Order: sequence, then structure tokens, then C-alpha cells
Amino acid sequence: MLLLLNKPFQVLCQFSASDNRQTLADFVDIKAVYPAGRLDRDSEGLLLLTDDGALQHRISHPRHKLYKTYWAQVEGKPEPVALTRLQKGVRLKDGKTAPARARLIPEPSIWPRNPPIRQRANIPTTWIELSICEGRNRQIRRMTAAIGHPTLRLIRSQIGPWSLDDLAPGQWQEAKIPADWRTIR
Repeated sequence: MLLLLNKPFQVLCQFSASDNRQTLADFVDIKAVYPAGRLDRDSEGLLLLTDDGALQHRISHPRHKLYKTYWAQVEGKPEPVALTRLQKGVRLKDGKTAPARARLIPEPSIWPRNPPIRQRANIPTTWIELSICEGRNRQIRRMTAAIGHPTLRLIRSQIGPWSLDDLAPGQWQEAKIPADWRTIR
């Protein structure tokens, strides 16, 4: 079984209770599914859940180079040279990142965030679409900060062949596992 969930902002990526904070259990009532990968509490968007350990491993392990696509609302407007740095890999404290697919995008048609991001009167915001095949801790946020454009809002829109589509925050649906994924793990 494979579920697609639009994880809301401020929801912990776990099923066990945690100090009156919302968890996945507040949205998914199916037992014995587990996240295939994680999203930070302050990130939103697509999370895959499965009851299949081999599928979970294939989705989440960096060895399989499954691209994950994010929409990052960043402070300021990155120049082309900043996007080129993302595309070539950015030096972080834990080493250089693999090259990313990076481009500016128009503001996506998405749900409002509660609470909204902080707005500064004199500093515009811009949306960047980033696709990476790594999964370092808070990697997208650290990459945009490294090019001088801190992330204000982060939404994962796609993992491999699966995308958020029209799922509202907190909604989930069952997804098909591609036939070639059932045999090659």
C-alpha cells in the first residue's frame, strides 16, 4: 500500500504522540503505514506513507537517486549566478551538495499558510523550484541560505513519479505503485 499525504505546516512527521503537537496520526487513520522519508515540522507538502519496507527503502534511500521537488519561497530575488550555484552544488558545513535542478517559478497556486510567513516591506520574495536526489537534514533551507536567500516557506511538490496535485493540507489518497517498482527493489 502507498499513500500520498499533503503534510500540513507544524505537523510532526511521526505517528506517536508528542507533547500536544499534531502528528501524522491526526490525519491518517490507517494502521501500520510509515513515512518513506521525512519532512521537517516547518515544511509542508507531499509525504509518502507505505506498509512495504522494501518500497519505503527504495523511496527514501539516496542510493536510488529518486528526485524530490520542492517549491521554496525565498527572501529577495536570486540572480542567475545564485541559481547556477544551486545547479552546480553548494558547499555546506557537511560537504558539497550534489547538483540540483533549480529555476525561478511564478508563485504556485497553493493554500494559505497559518500562520503566514513573515513579510518585510522592503524585501520581496521569490519562488524557486528545486529538485534534489539527496536527503540531508534541512538541505533545501541550508542551500538557499548559502546563496544568500533564506527560505521562508517550503513545500515538497513531488517525489519521483508521485505529485501533490490537488491534495489539500491534511488530505491523503491511495496511490498506485508503478509495475516496474514492484519487481526491482
